[in-house]
Amino acid sequence: MSTLVPCIIAGGAGTRLWPVSRETLPKPFMCLPDGQSLLQKTFARAIGLRDVSQLLTVTNRDVFFRALDDYRALNSAGIELDFILEPFGRNTGAAIAAAALQVAQHYGGDAQLLVLPADHLITDLDAFSHAVERARQLADQGWLVTFGILPTRAETGFGYIEKGPALNADSFKVAQFVEKPDALTAQGYLDGGLHLWNSGMFCMRADSVLNEFETHAPQVLSAVIDCLGHSQVFAGKQQRHLELDSQYFAQVPDISIDYAVMERSQKVAVVPCQLGWSDIGSWQAVRELSPADANGNQCNGENVLHDVHNCYIDSPKRLVGGIGLNDLIIVDTPDALLVADARRSQDVRHIAQALKLQGHDAYRLHRTVTRPWGTYTVLEEGPGFKIKRIVVKPRAALSLQVHQRRSEHWIVVSGVAQVTNGDLDFQLDTNASTFIKSGSPHRLSNAGDADLIMIEVQSGEYVGEDDIVRLTDIYGRVPIAD
Repeated sequence: MSTLVPCIIAGGAGTRLWPVSRETLPKPFMCLPDGQSLLQKTFARAIGLRDVSQLLTVTNRDVFFRALDDYRALNSAGIELDFILEPFGRNTGAAIAAAALQVAQHYGGDAQLLVLPADHLITDLDAFSHAVERARQLADQGWLVTFGILPTRAETGFGYIEKGPALNADSFKVAQFVEKPDALTAQGYLDGGLHLWNSGMFCMRADSVLNEFETHAPQVLSAVIDCLGHSQVFAGKQQRHLELDSQYFAQVPDISIDYAVMERSQKVAVVPCQLGWSDIGSWQAVRELSPADANGNQCNGENVLHDVHNCYIDSPKRLVGGIGLNDLIIVDTPDALLVADARRSQDVRHIAQALKLQGHDAYRLHRTVTRPWGTYTVLEEGPGFKIKRIVVKPRAALSLQVHQRRSEHWIVVSGVAQVTNGDLDFQLDTNASTFIKSGSPHRLSNAGDADLIMIEVQSGEYVGEDDIVRLTDIYGRVPIAD
């Protein structure tokens, strides 16, 4: 059988899981009760498949290094990592077209692409492996294979797949894809036995799906090809990644793979399966992952509750006191608090959408932001200033960089900093400080074996994160010279 390349699609803002899921740290990076993120679980089941030695991820460039951190914790086998980085979301049509072109170029047109959303949970890994093997056999025959989940309830929040003629004992040609139904229609689907939940997972040869793009969505394919031709390759010390050009990527039609290809093609098959699958699409779905106490509550963090029943309370860093509450979802983060009727958990997306329209940072960012070298936390900011707590991991270094519109004052709280400041290179011990003038090339490194903790005070006419010019970088964030 031909080469199998799992392709993890890690996109979307996960607005129904705000305030934990945000644009720059979306749903796939949420940690479940066992401590693993959804992305890590997807990665683990992908590399656990037979004969997998490489993996492709399509994700937003803002979360690239966080994805690497999640993968490194599990990649003891040294799986080859390849990335396609999007400057912004452009739906699954663009993502899968780019992935198929990449796979065809590196592994040949007969290589099989296994598309896996990064934000789904699958608990029956044996059933998953068996379903993939069934799908691979069909994919080798030229079918675009999707995985249909056997429905367990009349669900109105999922799209459905209607089974057509049988292709063999346990797979079918797809008759049609169906949009999310109303309650009465969903019950009919459940009773009729012909409909499956659309999981959004696919298995197909790279050349097969590219041929179907050429037939049914040539404008998508040509725009993606044009974008790839104008995009840059970066190489860090652990992986290779292709960063898509923003200007050309904006010309790619914003359309899902279902609308672009699957609903139009006559070569789509479905493998029915029961995988212990959930799309973790709301806080109600998250709460179902944890057992309830005697009062029906699921709590994470310190709390004191009196006459509280059937509530989900997630507040890992702040004490919660509750009196006389019932059927609520309470999620607390350092800069935002959600309080919702548990029966309306799907409506959380309206809060996130309103914040986005307002241009509010709580839609995009957490106060703590992950970078390849560590993290920074915004402690306070206002007109003309920003104060950060910076943590640099052992043997890590920020890029050699320049700011044009701000200066910086660095103060070492813990550890020893190796500093480049203009023409000077020197060490800063705990309690020591240095001043970085606007326009001066500078770098912060940690040559020690423990975390380096700094306080950075920025001042100037503009303190946005985009006021940065990287000159050199050990993490591949400076383009490779032609």
